[in-house]
Formats: sequence, structure tokens, C-alpha cells
Amino acid sequence: MESKEEYKRLMTEIISKQAVILGPEIAIMRARGVKGLTITDEGQVITIENDPKETLQHLIDQYVELSGQIVKATLGSIFKKYPAVEKENS
Repeated sequence: MESKEEYKRLMTEIISKQAVILGPEIAIMRARGVKGLTITDEGQVITIENDPKETLQHLIDQYVELSGQIVKATLGSIFKKYPAVEKENS
């Protein structure tokens, strides 16, 4: 069974990688949106109050949700350049 310390290290690494992609402020803000996580201003996970597996999934979901929105926004602006091309769910 994995220890909470391993989960803390893993989640800290995920936040760190997302900070490179999204910028530290957004990455930390999204991570702080996960109930039960305590995170330093540098993005280090200090405590996990809830089930670590569920908390990890919630953290991943925060970034996937944000990335999905980023992709939609990016694609939306690209599709505007090609009005003759139809896309599903316009």
C-alpha cells in the first residue's frame, strides 16, 4: 500500500509540471481547489486530509478540466479562420 508521503511527492511533482505549462499561479490555484489538500506557495503538498487516491484523482481532474477549456478556446479561435469548415457541436 502506498504511503501518504508517496502521494504527497507525486502530487507535488504533478503541480510542479503543471506550473511549467500553466504558470505557477494558475497551477497552485487549481491545486488549492482540491478539498483536503494543503499546499505551500511554492506548490509543495504538505497535507492530504482525505483519501489519497481520491485526492490524487481530484487534482488530475482540476488540470484536465482546465486543459480542456484551453484546448476549446484555442480551437475556437482557429475554427473562426475557416468559416466554410463545419465542426460537430458548433
